[in-house]
Amino acid sequence: MVAANADSLSVLISAGEASGDRHAAGLMEAAARLTGERKRVRFFGLGGDAMAAAGLEPVAHSDEVAVVGIVEVVRELPRIRRVFRKLLLATETRRPSLAVLVDFPDFNLRLARRLRRRGIPVLYYVSPQVWAWRRRRVRTITRLVDRMLVLFPFEVEVYRGRELHVDHVGHPLVDDVPELESAWDRQEGVPERPMLALLPGSRNSEVRRILPPMLRAAAELIGTAERAGRVRLILAQTVDPELVRRLIASGPLDGDELDVVRADRFAAVAGSHLALCASGTATLEVGLLGTPMVVVYRVSPLTYAVGRLLVDLPFVSLVNLVLGRQVVPELLQAEADHERMAAAASRLLSRRNRIDAMRAALAELRPALGASGASERAAGCLLDELGLLEEPGERRGREGATRR
Repeated sequence: MVAANADSLSVLISAGEASGDRHAAGLMEAAARLTGERKRVRFFGLGGDAMAAAGLEPVAHSDEVAVVGIVEVVRELPRIRRVFRKLLLATETRRPSLAVLVDFPDFNLRLARRLRRRGIPVLYYVSPQVWAWRRRRVRTITRLVDRMLVLFPFEVEVYRGRELHVDHVGHPLVDDVPELESAWDRQEGVPERPMLALLPGSRNSEVRRILPPMLRAAAELIGTAERAGRVRLILAQTVDPELVRRLIASGPLDGDELDVVRADRFAAVAGSHLALCASGTATLEVGLLGTPMVVVYRVSPLTYAVGRLLVDLPFVSLVNLVLGRQVVPELLQAEADHERMAAAASRLLSRRNRIDAMRAALAELRPALGASGASERAAGCLLDELGLLEEPGERRGREGATRR
C-alpha cells in the first residue's frame, strides 16, 4: 500500500482498446466520487476518449495500439514500441504512486515488468484470459502484479494458491448497459420488415475483415424492396470513419438501407430484431439488452492457426462462456462468410419460438455477471492501495468485493 502524504497523487493508467477505455473511465469517475474534494488522484497515461472525458492526462491515445492478431501486431510494432517508450518516459518524469493496467495483456504485462524494475506497484484491472489460453502466464502475473481485480467469479479460482491479492469486483457492464424495451416486446410473431444491427468490432483490423461479409449478409436478409427491412451499423468511436466509408461504398447496401450509428448504440441495438456481432465485449452488451444475435469472428490465418493450438475452450463468445452453454450461434473464420451469416440469422428470424428461447436464456446473463457497483468496488480497491480510504464511510466502494 502507498502512503498518502499529499493532497494529490499521480497514477499511471494504461488501457489499449475500446472496452478497456470504458472500464478505466468508469474506475476513474468512481474514484473521483469516492474521494470528493478532500483528496484527488491525477491519472496520466494511455487511453481513449472516455478516459479523456474522465480526466486522463494523455500520453498516447489507445487508437495507436489497438490491433488484434499476430500479423497485424507485427505490422504496427514500430508504432506500438513508440507508445511504450513514451509511457516509460512519462513514468520517469511523473514518478507515479501506483500503476493501473487495464486488460490488454500483451502490452500491459510487458509494461508491468518495466514498472516492477522501477519499484512502482501495479494494480491490474480486468484479468488477462489466462483461463482460456497461456495458463503459464499466471506465474508471470503473480510475479509482476501486486493486486488483481477480476470481473468474473470463476477467475478467482485461477489464482488460488498464488501469492497474489485477488478481488472479484463484478462486471461494469451490469451498470453501463441499461434495461431497455426490446423490438421484440412490441412484435407479435416474426417481423415482415426486420431491423438488423451490425457490430463489426472496435479495432480497424477487425472491421476490415468482418464488415464486408456482414454487409453482404445483411443485404440478403433484408430482402427485396417490397419487403425491405433496415440495417444499423453500430460503430465504436475507435473505428476509422474513412475506412468504414470505403467499405460501405464497395458493399451492396445504399444510404436508404443503412444507418450508421455512433451514439446511443444501446437504444439502437435494443430496437433491432437481430444482431450480427463480432466476438468480444460487445456480445455481452447485446446479450444484456436481450437482442438475439449471431456471433462471428475472423482473424488472419496465422493468428487463427496459433490460437487453435493455444486455446482450450468450448466457446468463443463471452455470452456462451458466462452462461456455460451454447445460447448464441458462433461462426468463426471460414464459416464467417456472408452465406452462413445470412442462413444462421434467417433460421432465427423465421421462428418466434427460437427467438423467445434465446431471449429467455439471455435474461440469465445480467444476474450471472454479478451485482451492480463494479466500478465503485474497483475504485475502492484502487484507493485502498493508495492509502486514501481513511474513513469507514469511504469503504463503501469495496462492499461486495470477493477477496482471495
